[in-house]
Amino acid sequence: MNSRPDRRSFLAGGFPTVMVASAGPAAAETVREPIEIGAPLGLVLGVVLGAIALQRTLKLNRRMQAQIDAASAAFHALMQQRFDEWGLTPAERDVAFLALKGCSIAEIARLRETSEGTVKAQTNAIYRKAGVSGRAQLLSLFLDDLMGVRP
Repeated sequence: MNSRPDRRSFLAGGFPTVMVASAGPAAAETVREPIEIGAPLGLVLGVVLGAIALQRTLKLNRRMQAQIDAASAAFHALMQQRFDEWGLTPAERDVAFLALKGCSIAEIARLRETSEGTVKAQTNAIYRKAGVSGRAQLLSLFLDDLMGVRP
């Protein structure tokens, strides 16, 4: 008779049972009991460690959200400061904000319920007051300020 355990027995019956089957039922029970006790303990440990990891992730998320909120507030304050320096009208401020967000002329006109021609005139006034030639340069001014670079 072959002394090696059959591969199908290994897959069906589990490793400890197959390996100690030749030693008798008592040996199999001796190995099975710690495994049966260890499995639920491992599951409980996994749940506890998962809860700790979740708690740390949520704490990190709150800290990152606070940083994002602070950066957003700083950017908004910077925009308002620049808009004040340039002497933008309330309508021009709205248009500048939407342009910085990436809205097209047509989208800005639709959102503000005005004509595209009006929005084009307002964007030209914004660019002239800011001393830039287009949207990319306007955005660049704010990025330079945020990075601490002054042209």
